[in-house]
Amino acid sequence: MNNFTTIFKTFDWEETKSSIYAKTSQDVERALSTQKRTLEDFKALISPAATAYLEQMATISQQLTQKRFGKVVQLYVPLYLSNECNNICTYCGFSYDNKVRRKTLSNMEIMQEVAVIKKMGYDHILLVTGEANQTVHVDYFKKVLDLIRPYFANIAMEVQPLDTEDYQQLTPYGLNTVLVYQETYHQEDYKKHHPKGKKSNFEYRLETPDRLGRAGIHKMGLGVLIGLEDWRTDSFFTAMHLDYLEKKYWQSKYSLSFPRLRPFSGGLEPKVTMNDRELVQLICAYRLFNEEVELSISTRESPAFRNNIIRLGITSISAGSKTNPGGYAVEPESLEQFEISDERSPQEIAQIIRAQGYEPVWKDWDNSLAF
Repeated sequence: MNNFTTIFKTFDWEETKSSIYAKTSQDVERALSTQKRTLEDFKALISPAATAYLEQMATISQQLTQKRFGKVVQLYVPLYLSNECNNICTYCGFSYDNKVRRKTLSNMEIMQEVAVIKKMGYDHILLVTGEANQTVHVDYFKKVLDLIRPYFANIAMEVQPLDTEDYQQLTPYGLNTVLVYQETYHQEDYKKHHPKGKKSNFEYRLETPDRLGRAGIHKMGLGVLIGLEDWRTDSFFTAMHLDYLEKKYWQSKYSLSFPRLRPFSGGLEPKVTMNDRELVQLICAYRLFNEEVELSISTRESPAFRNNIIRLGITSISAGSKTNPGGYAVEPESLEQFEISDERSPQEIAQIIRAQGYEPVWKDWDNSLAF
Protein backbone atom coordinates (compact mmCIF):
# COMPACT_ATOMS: atom_id res chain seq x y z
CA MET A 1 0.00 0.00 0.00
CA ASN A 2 1.39 3.40 -0.98
CA ASN A 3 1.91 5.76 1.93
CA PHE A 4 4.17 8.61 2.98
CA THR A 5 7.01 6.27 4.02
CA THR A 6 7.57 5.38 0.35
CA ILE A 7 8.17 9.04 -0.52
CA PHE A 8 10.08 9.80 2.67
CA LYS A 9 12.62 7.05 1.94
CA THR A 10 13.61 8.71 -1.35
CA PHE A 11 15.01 11.71 0.58
CA ASP A 12 18.34 11.94 2.39
CA TRP A 13 18.44 14.11 5.54
CA GLU A 14 21.91 15.58 4.97
CA GLU A 15 21.32 16.32 1.29
CA THR A 16 18.02 18.02 2.13
CA LYS A 17 19.67 20.05 4.88
CA SER A 18 22.48 21.16 2.54
CA SER A 19 20.01 22.23 -0.14
CA ILE A 20 18.13 24.42 2.38
CA TYR A 21 21.30 26.11 3.63
CA ALA A 22 22.48 26.66 0.04
CA LYS A 23 19.47 28.82 -0.88
CA THR A 24 20.34 32.37 -1.90
CA SER A 25 18.63 35.76 -1.67
CA GLN A 26 17.62 35.32 -5.32
CA ASP A 27 15.82 32.09 -4.39
CA VAL A 28 14.02 33.92 -1.57
CA GLU A 29 12.98 36.80 -3.84
CA ARG A 30 11.66 34.34 -6.41
CA ALA A 31 9.64 32.57 -3.70
CA LEU A 32 8.23 35.88 -2.48
CA SER A 33 7.23 37.06 -5.96
CA THR A 34 5.33 33.95 -7.07
CA GLN A 35 1.68 33.18 -6.30
CA LYS A 36 1.88 29.37 -6.11
CA ARG A 37 4.82 28.33 -3.97
CA THR A 38 6.52 24.94 -4.27
CA LEU A 39 8.46 22.88 -1.74
CA GLU A 40 11.65 24.36 -3.23
CA ASP A 41 10.24 27.84 -2.52
CA PHE A 42 9.50 26.71 1.04
CA LYS A 43 13.16 25.68 1.42
CA ALA A 44 14.16 29.20 0.42
CA LEU A 45 11.70 30.78 2.87
CA ILE A 46 13.05 28.78 5.86
CA SER A 47 16.70 29.20 4.83
CA PRO A 48 19.17 31.53 6.58
CA ALA A 49 19.05 33.68 3.43
CA ALA A 50 15.40 34.54 4.17
CA THR A 51 16.10 36.16 7.54
CA ALA A 52 16.74 39.48 5.78
CA TYR A 53 13.22 39.33 4.29
CA LEU A 54 11.30 38.72 7.50
CA GLU A 55 9.27 41.94 7.35
CA GLN A 56 8.14 41.22 3.79
CA MET A 57 7.26 37.62 4.71
CA ALA A 58 5.25 38.82 7.72
CA THR A 59 3.25 41.28 5.61
CA ILE A 60 2.33 38.63 3.02
CA SER A 61 1.55 36.10 5.78
CA GLN A 62 -0.83 38.55 7.45
CA GLN A 63 -2.60 39.28 4.15
CA LEU A 64 -2.97 35.61 3.21
CA THR A 65 -4.27 34.67 6.67
CA GLN A 66 -6.88 37.43 6.70
CA LYS A 67 -7.97 36.54 3.16
CA ARG A 68 -8.61 32.91 4.10
CA PHE A 69 -9.56 33.05 7.81
CA GLY A 70 -10.65 36.65 8.38
CA LYS A 71 -9.63 38.44 11.57
CA VAL A 72 -10.54 35.66 13.99
CA VAL A 73 -8.49 33.50 16.36
CA GLN A 74 -9.85 30.19 17.66
CA LEU A 75 -9.35 29.51 21.38
CA TYR A 76 -8.86 25.95 22.63
CA VAL A 77 -7.77 24.26 25.85
CA PRO A 78 -6.08 20.91 26.60
CA LEU A 79 -7.57 18.45 29.10
CA TYR A 80 -4.91 16.00 30.31
CA LEU A 81 -6.65 12.71 31.10
CA SER A 82 -3.63 10.62 32.11
CA ASN A 83 0.12 10.80 32.69
CA GLU A 84 0.56 7.02 32.49
CA CYS A 85 2.99 6.10 29.72
CA ASN A 86 4.87 2.98 28.55
CA ASN A 87 7.35 4.90 26.42
CA ILE A 88 10.76 6.21 27.35
CA CYS A 89 11.13 9.63 25.72
CA THR A 90 14.13 11.78 26.63
CA TYR A 91 12.22 15.09 26.50
CA CYS A 92 8.94 14.33 28.31
CA GLY A 93 7.91 14.53 31.94
CA PHE A 94 5.59 11.55 31.44
CA SER A 95 8.45 9.26 30.32
CA TYR A 96 8.20 5.71 31.75
CA ASP A 97 11.60 6.01 33.47
CA ASN A 98 10.59 9.21 35.26
CA LYS A 99 9.63 7.87 38.70
CA VAL A 100 6.55 9.90 39.54
CA ARG A 101 3.06 9.11 40.72
CA ARG A 102 0.82 8.20 37.80
CA LYS A 103 -2.78 9.26 37.47
CA THR A 104 -5.66 8.57 35.07
CA LEU A 105 -8.83 10.58 35.63
CA SER A 106 -12.05 8.80 36.55
CA ASN A 107 -15.42 9.79 35.05
CA MET A 108 -16.24 11.91 38.09
CA GLU A 109 -12.84 13.66 37.98
CA ILE A 110 -13.23 14.32 34.24
CA MET A 111 -16.55 16.04 34.88
CA GLN A 112 -14.97 18.17 37.63
CA GLU A 113 -12.35 19.29 35.11
CA VAL A 114 -14.99 19.89 32.42
CA ALA A 115 -17.01 22.09 34.82
CA VAL A 116 -14.00 24.41 35.31
CA ILE A 117 -13.17 24.44 31.59
CA LYS A 118 -16.76 25.35 30.69
CA LYS A 119 -16.70 28.21 33.21
CA MET A 120 -13.66 29.55 31.35
CA GLY A 121 -15.88 29.76 28.25
CA TYR A 122 -14.42 26.94 26.17
CA ASP A 123 -16.30 24.98 23.53
CA HIS A 124 -13.21 23.52 21.84
CA ILE A 125 -11.21 20.93 23.82
CA LEU A 126 -8.06 18.88 23.21
CA LEU A 127 -7.85 15.54 25.09
CA VAL A 128 -4.27 14.52 25.95
CA THR A 129 -2.81 11.33 27.45
CA GLY A 130 0.46 9.49 27.72
CA GLU A 131 0.78 6.29 25.71
CA ALA A 132 -0.36 3.40 27.92
CA ASN A 133 -2.47 0.93 25.99
CA GLN A 134 -3.48 -1.06 29.08
CA THR A 135 -5.24 1.90 30.72
CA VAL A 136 -5.85 4.61 28.12
CA HIS A 137 -7.11 2.51 25.23
CA VAL A 138 -9.88 2.75 22.65
CA ASP A 139 -12.62 1.68 25.09
CA TYR A 140 -11.45 4.32 27.59
CA PHE A 141 -11.52 6.97 24.84
CA LYS A 142 -15.04 5.93 23.83
CA LYS A 143 -16.24 6.36 27.42
CA VAL A 144 -14.57 9.77 27.72
CA LEU A 145 -15.94 11.01 24.39
CA ASP A 146 -19.40 9.79 25.29
CA LEU A 147 -19.15 11.59 28.62
CA ILE A 148 -17.97 15.00 27.39
CA ARG A 149 -19.56 15.17 23.93
CA PRO A 150 -22.68 17.05 25.13
CA TYR A 151 -20.51 19.87 26.49
CA PHE A 152 -18.25 20.70 23.51
CA ALA A 153 -18.75 21.70 19.89
CA ASN A 154 -15.33 20.37 18.88
CA ILE A 155 -13.25 17.54 20.38
CA ALA A 156 -9.63 16.91 19.42
CA MET A 157 -7.27 14.21 20.69
CA GLU A 158 -3.52 13.95 21.16
CA VAL A 159 -2.93 10.37 22.31
CA GLN A 160 -0.95 7.33 21.14
CA PRO A 161 -1.14 6.52 17.40
CA LEU A 162 -3.94 4.04 16.71
CA ASP A 163 -4.92 1.74 13.86
CA THR A 164 -7.31 2.88 11.11
CA GLU A 165 -10.15 0.76 12.55
CA ASP A 166 -9.70 2.41 15.97
CA TYR A 167 -10.10 5.90 14.51
CA GLN A 168 -13.17 4.70 12.59
CA GLN A 169 -14.66 3.48 15.88
CA LEU A 170 -14.05 6.82 17.64
CA THR A 171 -15.45 9.25 15.06
CA PRO A 172 -19.14 8.33 15.77
CA TYR A 173 -18.46 9.31 19.40
CA GLY A 174 -17.69 12.89 18.37
CA LEU A 175 -13.96 12.80 17.63
CA ASN A 176 -13.28 15.61 15.16
CA THR A 177 -9.52 16.19 15.14
CA VAL A 178 -6.39 14.12 15.86
CA LEU A 179 -2.97 15.64 16.49
CA VAL A 180 0.06 13.41 16.00
CA TYR A 181 3.52 14.94 16.03
CA GLN A 182 6.41 13.08 14.46
CA GLU A 183 8.74 14.76 17.03
CA THR A 184 11.59 14.57 14.48
CA TYR A 185 11.90 13.21 10.95
CA HIS A 186 15.59 12.42 11.57
CA GLN A 187 15.32 8.64 11.85
CA GLU A 188 18.57 8.00 13.74
CA ASP A 189 17.96 10.78 16.25
CA TYR A 190 14.36 9.63 16.63
CA LYS A 191 15.71 6.29 17.89
CA LYS A 192 17.94 8.05 20.44
CA HIS A 193 15.02 9.98 21.90
CA HIS A 194 12.59 7.01 21.89
CA PRO A 195 14.61 3.98 23.04
CA LYS A 196 11.71 1.99 24.56
CA GLY A 197 7.99 1.50 24.03
CA LYS A 198 5.70 1.40 21.01
CA LYS A 199 6.69 4.96 20.15
CA SER A 200 10.16 3.69 19.23
CA ASN A 201 8.61 2.39 15.96
CA PHE A 202 9.47 5.32 13.68
CA GLU A 203 7.54 4.08 10.64
CA TYR A 204 4.34 3.26 12.54
CA ARG A 205 4.29 6.84 13.82
CA LEU A 206 5.19 8.25 10.41
CA GLU A 207 2.25 6.43 8.81
CA THR A 208 -0.32 7.56 11.42
CA PRO A 209 -1.63 10.46 9.27
CA ASP A 210 -2.17 7.97 6.43
CA ARG A 211 -4.29 5.85 8.76
CA LEU A 212 -6.20 8.97 9.83
CA GLY A 213 -6.80 9.86 6.19
CA ARG A 214 -8.10 6.36 5.43
CA ALA A 215 -10.37 6.61 8.49
CA GLY A 216 -11.85 9.84 7.11
CA ILE A 217 -10.92 12.00 10.11
CA HIS A 218 -12.16 15.58 9.72
CA LYS A 219 -8.92 17.32 10.69
CA MET A 220 -5.38 16.21 11.52
CA GLY A 221 -2.55 18.12 13.12
CA LEU A 222 1.16 17.75 12.31
CA GLY A 223 4.36 19.10 13.80
CA VAL A 224 7.79 18.37 15.23
CA LEU A 225 9.33 19.10 18.61
CA ILE A 226 11.61 22.02 17.81
CA GLY A 227 14.97 21.52 19.49
CA LEU A 228 15.53 17.81 18.89
CA GLU A 229 17.14 18.33 15.48
CA ASP A 230 17.87 21.02 12.88
CA TRP A 231 14.55 22.89 12.79
CA ARG A 232 14.81 23.91 9.15
CA THR A 233 15.25 20.35 7.89
CA ASP A 234 12.56 18.97 10.20
CA SER A 235 10.19 21.71 9.03
CA PHE A 236 10.83 20.90 5.39
CA PHE A 237 9.85 17.27 5.99
CA THR A 238 6.73 18.45 7.84
CA ALA A 239 5.80 20.63 4.86
CA MET A 240 6.44 17.74 2.48
CA HIS A 241 4.25 15.47 4.65
CA LEU A 242 1.48 18.10 4.67
CA ASP A 243 1.70 18.51 0.90
CA TYR A 244 1.41 14.74 0.37
CA LEU A 245 -1.55 14.42 2.76
CA GLU A 246 -3.50 17.33 1.28
CA LYS A 247 -3.25 15.83 -2.19
CA LYS A 248 -4.11 12.26 -1.13
CA TYR A 249 -6.70 12.94 1.58
CA TRP A 250 -8.15 16.17 0.24
CA GLN A 251 -11.40 15.78 2.22
CA SER A 252 -9.54 16.29 5.52
CA LYS A 253 -8.41 19.63 6.94
CA TYR A 254 -4.96 20.23 8.43
CA SER A 255 -3.27 22.17 11.20
CA LEU A 256 0.34 22.73 12.22
CA SER A 257 1.84 23.44 15.64
CA PHE A 258 5.26 24.74 16.62
CA PRO A 259 6.20 23.31 20.04
CA ARG A 260 9.65 24.40 21.16
CA LEU A 261 11.32 22.11 23.69
CA ARG A 262 10.38 23.34 27.17
CA PRO A 263 11.83 22.44 30.60
CA PHE A 264 10.30 19.46 32.41
CA SER A 265 11.11 17.42 35.48
CA GLY A 266 13.77 15.31 33.71
CA GLY A 267 15.41 18.16 31.80
CA LEU A 268 16.68 17.52 28.25
CA GLU A 269 18.74 20.38 26.84
CA PRO A 270 17.75 21.24 23.25
CA LYS A 271 20.25 20.05 20.65
CA VAL A 272 19.32 23.08 18.55
CA THR A 273 17.86 26.34 19.80
CA MET A 274 15.47 28.45 17.78
CA ASN A 275 15.12 32.12 18.61
CA ASP A 276 11.89 34.12 18.37
CA ARG A 277 12.74 35.68 15.00
CA GLU A 278 13.35 32.23 13.55
CA LEU A 279 10.00 30.98 14.86
CA VAL A 280 8.28 33.98 13.24
CA GLN A 281 10.14 33.13 10.02
CA LEU A 282 8.92 29.53 10.16
CA ILE A 283 5.29 30.47 10.86
CA CYS A 284 5.27 32.97 7.98
CA ALA A 285 6.99 30.47 5.66
CA TYR A 286 4.27 27.89 6.30
CA ARG A 287 1.56 30.47 5.60
CA LEU A 288 3.20 31.54 2.34
CA PHE A 289 3.49 27.89 1.34
CA ASN A 290 -0.06 26.95 2.30
CA GLU A 291 -2.96 29.43 2.61
CA GLU A 292 -5.40 26.79 3.90
CA VAL A 293 -3.53 25.21 6.80
CA GLU A 294 -4.46 26.23 10.35
CA LEU A 295 -1.51 27.42 12.45
CA SER A 296 -1.61 26.96 16.21
CA ILE A 297 0.48 28.36 19.08
CA SER A 298 0.43 27.00 22.64
CA THR A 299 1.18 28.31 26.12
CA ARG A 300 4.74 26.96 25.75
CA GLU A 301 5.55 30.40 24.31
CA SER A 302 6.06 33.60 26.28
CA PRO A 303 3.30 36.21 26.72
CA ALA A 304 5.22 38.80 24.67
CA PHE A 305 5.80 36.40 21.78
CA ARG A 306 2.16 35.24 21.74
CA ASN A 307 0.92 38.84 21.77
CA ASN A 308 3.01 39.68 18.71
CA ILE A 309 2.34 36.54 16.67
CA ILE A 310 -1.46 36.91 16.60
CA ARG A 311 -1.42 39.23 13.58
CA LEU A 312 1.16 37.28 11.60
CA GLY A 313 -0.63 34.08 10.65
CA ILE A 314 -1.74 32.19 13.77
CA THR A 315 -5.35 30.95 13.61
CA SER A 316 -5.68 29.13 16.95
CA ILE A 317 -4.25 29.68 20.42
CA SER A 318 -4.53 27.93 23.78
CA ALA A 319 -4.98 29.82 27.05
CA GLY A 320 -5.17 28.95 30.74
CA SER A 321 -3.68 25.54 29.96
CA LYS A 322 -2.70 22.91 32.53
CA THR A 323 -0.42 20.10 31.36
CA ASN A 324 -1.11 17.68 34.21
CA PRO A 325 -4.07 15.33 34.77
CA GLY A 326 -6.49 17.02 37.14
CA GLY A 327 -4.71 20.35 36.77
CA TYR A 328 -7.85 22.50 36.60
CA ALA A 329 -9.74 21.17 39.62
CA VAL A 330 -8.86 17.68 40.85
CA GLU A 331 -5.14 17.69 41.57
CA PRO A 332 -3.43 20.96 40.60
CA GLU A 333 -0.01 19.84 41.91
CA SER A 334 0.35 16.60 39.92
CA LEU A 335 3.24 16.16 37.48
CA GLU A 336 3.24 18.47 34.45
CA GLN A 337 4.25 17.20 31.02
CA PHE A 338 6.20 20.44 30.49
CA GLU A 339 6.33 23.90 32.03
CA ILE A 340 3.87 26.55 30.87
CA SER A 341 5.34 29.91 29.85
CA ASP A 342 2.17 31.97 29.36
CA GLU A 343 0.00 31.62 32.47
CA ARG A 344 -2.56 34.33 31.66
CA SER A 345 -6.26 33.47 31.88
CA PRO A 346 -8.40 32.78 28.80
CA GLN A 347 -10.23 36.08 29.36
CA GLU A 348 -6.95 37.99 29.41
CA ILE A 349 -5.88 36.33 26.14
CA ALA A 350 -9.28 37.09 24.58
CA GLN A 351 -8.82 40.75 25.55
CA ILE A 352 -5.34 40.82 23.97
CA ILE A 353 -6.81 39.38 20.76
CA ARG A 354 -9.57 42.03 20.71
CA ALA A 355 -7.07 44.83 21.40
CA GLN A 356 -5.29 43.87 18.18
CA GLY A 357 -8.48 44.16 16.15
CA TYR A 358 -9.19 40.43 16.02
CA GLU A 359 -12.13 38.42 17.30
CA PRO A 360 -11.60 35.55 19.75
CA VAL A 361 -13.78 32.58 18.80
CA TRP A 362 -14.74 30.05 21.48
CA LYS A 363 -17.00 27.85 19.36
CA ASP A 364 -15.83 25.99 16.27
CA TRP A 365 -18.65 26.40 13.76
CA ASP A 366 -16.97 23.89 11.49
CA ASN A 367 -18.40 21.11 13.58
CA SER A 368 -21.92 21.64 12.28
CA LEU A 369 -20.62 21.24 8.74
CA ALA A 370 -18.43 18.21 9.44
CA PHE A 371 -20.99 15.55 10.15
